[in-house]
Amino acid sequence: MLNKEEIKERIIRLKKKHSAIIIAHNYQHSDIQEVADFVGDSLEISQKAAQTDAEVIVVCGVRFMAESASILSPHKKVLIPDKDADCPLADMITPEELKRMKERYPQAVVVCYVNTSADVKAESDICCTSANADKVVESLRDKSEIIFVPDKHLAHYVSLKTKRKLIDWNGYCPVHIAITPEDVLKRKKEHPQAKVIVHPECVGKVIELADGVFSTSGLAKYARESDAQEIIVGTENGFLYRLEKENPEKRFYPASELAICPGMKKITLSKVLWSLENMQYEVKIPQEIVQRAKQAVDRMLEIR
Repeated sequence: MLNKEEIKERIIRLKKKHSAIIIAHNYQHSDIQEVADFVGDSLEISQKAAQTDAEVIVVCGVRFMAESASILSPHKKVLIPDKDADCPLADMITPEELKRMKERYPQAVVVCYVNTSADVKAESDICCTSANADKVVESLRDKSEIIFVPDKHLAHYVSLKTKRKLIDWNGYCPVHIAITPEDVLKRKKEHPQAKVIVHPECVGKVIELADGVFSTSGLAKYARESDAQEIIVGTENGFLYRLEKENPEKRFYPASELAICPGMKKITLSKVLWSLENMQYEVKIPQEIVQRAKQAVDRMLEIR
């Protein structure tokens, strides 16, 4: 049985052997973040995959993230260490359900959150992230109807910011709705000097209590630039490792101890090693789906 350091050493050797890069989402275990070549949000890691000269991309995240990396890097080998690392939010809408929704609203343009499958992206007009969802919606000012899938809480937040009525889907992130207003109020009572920052996938009542609402990249930026020495963080708790590493002089508190994503936590060091040793599990998407999904992603990337 290899110990942790031996596993890390083998991973480093195999990365060099296979011309591989490891990209990890902010919510991954600290062990995974330590061996990763890049840590970021769902779009950032896909963009990093597209920019690198590496031939093999190991995506430490959930399946839609590996699919996004494959969409942006169709000629590279994209691996996910656990094929069952799924995102419940992404699984809450299927391409068939979206097609039926489009039939009900034939004049509507479809905005899909990056937290969707490649098949759903292929049925959409434009993609978005939590960081740029408001800008994407604002870019569609000439459209009278906008379908926004799948997260209803992000849709609500974007609707408030843009003053646009969106046709939403009844999807949600189980991790972020686990954070309740009562959790935040309890933490504020425990740490009265702390600022509260939350992810826009949280419910509206939690967002109302926050000093700032940001994507994970925005949360990291706020933590770096804010004068606050204590910060309550309303997102998946794995993210606190990065915040503490980048800001050792500050204190961070999880808004809820229950904000843990089982799908993200399926990736382990041993599985990363196994993935590099066996070149599994490779994520392959039909070319026709790649072309249509990439159009939606490219349209998003054109927006500044």
